[in-house]
Amino acid sequence: MLTAVVTGSGESLEVTFLGDSHFVEALVSAEEKKVPENDLNPIAIEMKELAWGFGSFAVMALVLILVLYPKLKKGMDERTEGIRSGREAAEALTMSARSDVEGYESQVMSLRAEAQQRVEAARATLEAERAERLAVANADIADRRGAALAEADAARAATQGDVETAVVDVVGRFAELATGRAVDQSIVQNSVRSAMGAEVAQ
Repeated sequence: MLTAVVTGSGESLEVTFLGDSHFVEALVSAEEKKVPENDLNPIAIEMKELAWGFGSFAVMALVLILVLYPKLKKGMDERTEGIRSGREAAEALTMSARSDVEGYESQVMSLRAEAQQRVEAARATLEAERAERLAVANADIADRRGAALAEADAARAATQGDVETAVVDVVGRFAELATGRAVDQSIVQNSVRSAMGAEVAQ
């Protein structure tokens, strides 16, 4: 059984075969067996790697175009449609709220007008009742005043008669004392009445 041992330094390569009874040595030079320069370049592009890279890119692009992009576009379209529908719903809700507010304001205005009419009607009723009560009170006051004036006139007339009688007596007595003879009572009474009438007129 042979065992090969390969050792090398620089451009030379040494191969040693070990056998049971003898040694075979061979020196292989780099000049005898040329290695292509492309095989020695670590950054050289190989067609096989280029084909695999392009194939992977093509598969990935096809997956993106045929699978992922439609799902992404569908999700974006659904989101856009949801935003649009939400905006339309918000606008409809806003319009409904505005119409409700306008209806509420119109109801408030009608209620205010109705309340104002009721206040005016109540005020007119109160004014009429007040005028009626004032008229009744004025009539009552006028009646009482008339009765009081009648009583005062009656009392004055009664008092005037008593005063006139007393004055006639006093004047007749003085006239009798002054003249020394009896004076006609009718003349004295007429004079006192005329004097008292002029006083009352003044």
